[in-house]
Amino acid sequence: MKIKQTSVIASSETNTILANVKRLSAYTRILAVIILLFIAASIYLFSITPFDKSVPTQSKPLTVSQIKIAPIPDDKEGEMIRYGKELITNTAYYLGPEVIEGALIGNNLACSNCHLDAGTKPYAAPYIGLTGVFPQYIGRENKITSLEERINGCFERSMNGHAIPVDSREMRAMVSYIKHLSKHIPVGQRLEGQGFVQIQVPPREANVHTGAAIFKQHCAACHGEQGAGIPKGAQRDSKGYLYPPLWGSDSFNDGAGMARLLTAARFIKGNMPLGATAENPTLTDEEAYDVAAYINSFPRPEKKFKEQDYPDLSKKPKDCAYPPFADNLSAQQHKIGPFNF
Repeated sequence: MKIKQTSVIASSETNTILANVKRLSAYTRILAVIILLFIAASIYLFSITPFDKSVPTQSKPLTVSQIKIAPIPDDKEGEMIRYGKELITNTAYYLGPEVIEGALIGNNLACSNCHLDAGTKPYAAPYIGLTGVFPQYIGRENKITSLEERINGCFERSMNGHAIPVDSREMRAMVSYIKHLSKHIPVGQRLEGQGFVQIQVPPREANVHTGAAIFKQHCAACHGEQGAGIPKGAQRDSKGYLYPPLWGSDSFNDGAGMARLLTAARFIKGNMPLGATAENPTLTDEEAYDVAAYINSFPRPEKKFKEQDYPDLSKKPKDCAYPPFADNLSAQQHKIGPFNF
C-alpha cells in the first residue's frame, strides 16, 4: 500500500511540474512576441526619423519672399512708417544736395537704388527682419553696431554724405519702416534671401575688357554708356534717378560696399539687368564678376578717413581695395583679384 501511495504522489508532482513548464513556455512566447513587436517598431521609427546629424531635423528656414507685409496702420505710427518709406524711395527729394544747402547726402541717389522695391526684394539687401538681428558685430567698425549706426554707414558711403542724428525724425521714420517690415519675425531669426546671393568666384583676375562688352550688352540701355544713369526729371528738380549712375561724381563713394568687386558681383548676379532674380539670373557668375570689375574701374567720390576702417585688419574683406592690408598683396589684386588668398 505504501508503494502505491508513493507512486500516486510522484505522479501528481510530475503533473504539477509539467503544468508549470507549459505555463512558463506560454509566458515566454508572449514575451518573445512583445520583444519582436518592440524591435519592429524601433526599426520603423529609425527609418522615418533623421537621427543622422547630417540630415536637418528642423523645417527649412523662412525666406524673405514668404513674409507677408502687414498693411501700414492709419494712425500716428503709420504716419511715421509712411514717411520712412518715402525717405527710402525718394531720398534725394527730401535730403539731397539739390534741396538742402550743405545736404546730409552728397548725391541724388535713393536708398532703394540698392535696397530694391523699397527694401523688400529678396537678395537685394532687403530690410525685412533687420530689427531682429541688430545690434550686431560689424567688422568695418570692429564693434557691436546698432541699426541706426548701420543706416548712417550708408549715408556716409553709398549716399556719399554725412551721418544724421539718431534721434532725428528722419532716422526714427526709417527705423519705423524697417521695424514694420520686420513685424512678427522672431528676434535673432535669419531669413533666406537677406543680403545677396553667393557666387562661385572665378580663380582669376577679373577681365575689365570682357566686363565692358557685358555692360554694353546688358547694362547700358538703362545706366547709359557712360554709366551716368537716367534721371527721373530735369536737373535740379531733386527727383533722383529712374536708373542710378554707377560711377562718377553723383554715385556711391569708394568706401561703399558696392565699390568692392565681390559685393557688387553678388548684387548684380541676383538682380541685374532689370528683371533678373536669384532664382532666374541673366548673367553667369563669371559675367557678373567681370562687369562688376568694369563698373568699379571708373573714378568715383573718395570717402575720407577710410584708412581707419577695419581696425582689426584680419576682418577686412579680400576685395576691399584701399590700404592698409593685413598681407603684402597689391591694391590692384585686392581690387580685381584673383582672390585665391
